[in-house]
Amino acid sequence: MKIKEILAQEKPVLSFEVFPPKKEDAYDSVAKATAEIAKLSPSFMSVTYGAGGGTSKYTVDIASGLMRDYGVTALAHLSCVTSTKEHVRSMVERLKENGIENILALRGDIPADGQVEHDYRYASELIYDLKTMGDFCIGGACYPEGHVESRNKEEDLIHLKEKVDAGCDFLTTQMFFDNDIFYNFLYRVRDKGIMTPVIAGIMPVTNAKQIKRICSMSGTILPARFKAIADKFGDNPAAMRQAGVAYATEQIIDLIANGVHAVHIYSMNKPDVAAQIKSSLSEILI
Repeated sequence: MKIKEILAQEKPVLSFEVFPPKKEDAYDSVAKATAEIAKLSPSFMSVTYGAGGGTSKYTVDIASGLMRDYGVTALAHLSCVTSTKEHVRSMVERLKENGIENILALRGDIPADGQVEHDYRYASELIYDLKTMGDFCIGGACYPEGHVESRNKEEDLIHLKEKVDAGCDFLTTQMFFDNDIFYNFLYRVRDKGIMTPVIAGIMPVTNAKQIKRICSMSGTILPARFKAIADKFGDNPAAMRQAGVAYATEQIIDLIANGVHAVHIYSMNKPDVAAQIKSSLSEILI
């Protein structure tokens, strides 16, 4: 099923994200975690993509396995900053061969060594090409607090409009920890004439050190309430895990109560975290 069709339904949408292993000997553990999350019957699952090869070769394998073995709609990530057009075409052929019709089209992060290809500069260019290569449902990323490389939020919205105009069918936000930031972003998006469905991206933080690194890379702001939780429980792994899951669950409940019916969980290959959230929302998701 195409994700735009899932989003068109009236019932709440809850999806999870998994990432392929960095090394081949870790594939079995990732496959096991993916299977356990799939058994929670999410609306769909996304599978991330390793730029320039590496884990990218596993993206299609995991995504096709989700559909074949568990009947779960799969969203395969595809980034382009380190890809040639020839490589993109080869990946698209693999997706077609495996019946995958949903793609999250991303520019991708610039590698630490600065080595990029020059066929693509922006995700909008990838989206445009994908639309000519097949009948795909294409998603794009958006940034409630602005992309770290944009000069300001207005410029960021201009680039977002370019993605939508290129053929983007839905958008998924970067993680955020203050729902008011998301609501403000959604207002600005609609005011810009972007009516594409927007899925709210939520990350349950189970490790205080992890969030510091992620926020430094993404520019995500931590509200005082969340900082207090990290300061209080950061040195107690079990308590931090419980508090982080509770905080994310409260965010989701607030989003659904305020009319946001699609939420994507950056579950970091942790089936127990995914299960706790799904269980806490059992009556809300009906």
